[in-house]
Amino acid sequence: MSMDMNPASSFAQLKRIESSKVFQTVVIAIIILSALTIGAKTYDLPPLVEQSLSVMDNAITLFFLVEILFRFAACSTKRRFLMDGWNLFDTIVVIGSLIPLDNSEAVLLGRLLRVFRVLRLVSVVPELRFLINSLLKAIPRMGYIALLMFIIFYIYAAMGSMFFASVDEVLWGDVAIAMLTLFRVATFEDWTDVMYATMEDYPMSWLYYLTFIFLTAFVFLNMMIGAILEVMSEEQNAREAQKAHDERDEIARQLRAVQEQLQELTKQISDQR
Repeated sequence: MSMDMNPASSFAQLKRIESSKVFQTVVIAIIILSALTIGAKTYDLPPLVEQSLSVMDNAITLFFLVEILFRFAACSTKRRFLMDGWNLFDTIVVIGSLIPLDNSEAVLLGRLLRVFRVLRLVSVVPELRFLINSLLKAIPRMGYIALLMFIIFYIYAAMGSMFFASVDEVLWGDVAIAMLTLFRVATFEDWTDVMYATMEDYPMSWLYYLTFIFLTAFVFLNMMIGAILEVMSEEQNAREAQKAHDERDEIARQLRAVQEQLQELTKQISDQR
């Protein structure tokens, strides 16, 4: 008896296992366990517990290596697997985690990559991946808003340095220091103390602070949120359109398969006659 293995069916079976809820749940649980292990190592623990955590860390590293190799094998197009940004990130983190921690020259890099393993939770959970992708695509739009914010900061910092340097040289000595002070005001960190100090010499200086806070804390912040929400809405619409397109392709494929079967059946009936 010959046992022929169909590569397409093998890839389909591996893909079905990789996309199953059980597999995804196990990977998420191991990532959370890895995060807890990293956090536990920051405490002073008994030697036995530290050894257990080291063994657990090695086991987790081995699991991630097997998991990334399994996902690579489940992908029908290997080049497409490496072209995906999330897969490339996972691969770099997993390979970097193989750096032995007893190597003094690479110990810092190894520890950092072990910390970054927590970020793999983003690549595993589709909802988190959607949020990060939307945020990355919103960065260009947010960049223009940030540039406008910088202009406003600079104008107000120059005005503050000109008027309030005599009041407090530490806070308003030059434009750079004044911009740091305005950032403190924008984050509402004891900004009233800064305002009351300047109001002793300039009673109307409260207008300066209120207009600045209105622009930065309300207008620009809402513009940032609006840009992110707009991109998220576009991404959601694109994802739904892609899903509908895939469903149409699947229906068309099934119809073609049914049509081929009908043609084959018709041919068989004709041959029997």
